[in-house]
Amino acid sequence: MALLLLSLELSLVSAQDFNLQRIVRRNHDISKVLGTWYSISMAADDMRRIEEDGDLRVFIQSIESLENGGLKFSFHFMLHTECVDVAMVCDKTDKNGEYTITYLGENRLQVLEADYLRYVTFHLRNFRNGTETQVLALYGRFPELKPSFLYRFEKICKSHGLGPENIVNLSNNDPCRKHRR
Repeated sequence: MALLLLSLELSLVSAQDFNLQRIVRRNHDISKVLGTWYSISMAADDMRRIEEDGDLRVFIQSIESLENGGLKFSFHFMLHTECVDVAMVCDKTDKNGEYTITYLGENRLQVLEADYLRYVTFHLRNFRNGTETQVLALYGRFPELKPSFLYRFEKICKSHGLGPENIVNLSNNDPCRKHRR
């Protein structure tokens, strides 16, 4: 039994190897983005929005497909020291991998890149009261990812004008993780 557990742990670790050839940057197959995810990192040009108690600081649980081509994101967040579950429905646009959401303003959500078995990176542009905020999110199929994935996310953030000071690590900061189903 111990040997079986050890081999399972080793396969999970090796399954996280970063491979540029597996990355999809366009023509996303959204069916492969569905399922269970974990919040790893977020970045924003307005840090108040993703810091503790920020209105865009959410922890992903899962992504589901809707019949109309939209997506349903299941998140949780902290509200007055309680874990609150919330579902958000995104409507598909004409562009591959792009969706709209009405939440605290108008939002455009785009899949930037994915290795469907390991991670996905989303770019959210929130328009509220004449102000635009951009947020990037790194979700993993595992609660934690190797540093190579975090480095990749940092490079993506930099390409959107966000430096390391704009990135928040969420992988060990999910206050609701123990309540996950």
